[in-house]
Amino acid sequence: MFLQALATAVPPTQFSQSQCWDIVEKSPVRARLQKRSRLILHSILRGDHGIATRHFAAPDIEKIFDRSSDELNVIFRAEGPALAARALTAALAQANLKASDLDALLICTCTGYLCPGLTSYVSEQLGLRTDAILQDLVGLGCGAAIPTLRAASHVLAAQPGATVACIAVEICSAVFFLDDDPGVIISACLFSDGAAATIWRAKPGPTGLRAFDFQTHHRPADRDKLRFEHRDGKLRNLLDRAVPQLAASAVTELWAARGPRPVARVVAHPGGRDVLEALAPVVAPYSLDASARVLRDFGNMSSPSVLFALEETLRTATPTAADGDFWLVSFGAGFSAHSCRFGV
Repeated sequence: MFLQALATAVPPTQFSQSQCWDIVEKSPVRARLQKRSRLILHSILRGDHGIATRHFAAPDIEKIFDRSSDELNVIFRAEGPALAARALTAALAQANLKASDLDALLICTCTGYLCPGLTSYVSEQLGLRTDAILQDLVGLGCGAAIPTLRAASHVLAAQPGATVACIAVEICSAVFFLDDDPGVIISACLFSDGAAATIWRAKPGPTGLRAFDFQTHHRPADRDKLRFEHRDGKLRNLLDRAVPQLAASAVTELWAARGPRPVARVVAHPGGRDVLEALAPVVAPYSLDASARVLRDFGNMSSPSVLFALEETLRTATPTAADGDFWLVSFGAGFSAHSCRFGV
């Protein structure tokens, strides 16, 4: 399937990591944390751990750790569709299309649950036709963007004349949780909000670039190393210290199965500084600098992040038949990893 447009969006409110520390300092939750936990927070937010700034959609972010589960769901219901719609509106403008031109809309998220899903809200806001296919993918975590593209390719295989939009959107600020668990603390210092929208057709677009050769690898035995659980009605992220090596091991499986076509660039989900450092030897000598820049400027936005990294890579390079394809890889809850090629 061929790319027609790629656009991203983040909330307008931006915070430096130092400002995030100031928020924690003023929050009532600080008094509930052990001294060790406060020291971890200070070390990450006031040190250099690969993230400079993050964007949050939740209003009054200083109150986020004391909001009820109902209040957090209200935030997701308001901000998730709005941010997704912003990204898709920009993608439609790039492709010179109207929302009514879309035959299908697929949205992935893991930071909130709505029924009907985000597609219902976005289709209403933007004015999709009432016969457009709407499909929501939930539960795939940070790796969800590539499986969503794979699902879009199946829609286009069944309906070659269709125009399909995909959105990866996360409001991580609506699932912020803070206690004395190191993984929970790191999650609060790592994640942020963002959305990425792509539009696809079965025929070449302006660039002639396509996504193909989708692969996946999942390890249910490692499920508890990275997943959400429910605590007091809220989503609480479980993040094991082994995640960087789990990611590297899973990506190794996909990298070994990539096939003989040449690769020009590797575009990886920027899951964190330690994650990128663990991935580097797996894909050497390919650089992960674009992913590191996305991490620096936006933090880990979960599922949209790999598409932000693709957008960043496309600023300075384009896949060609002579040089090879871009190889995209994402990973997350499951434990799972997913890849595809992006080229001519």
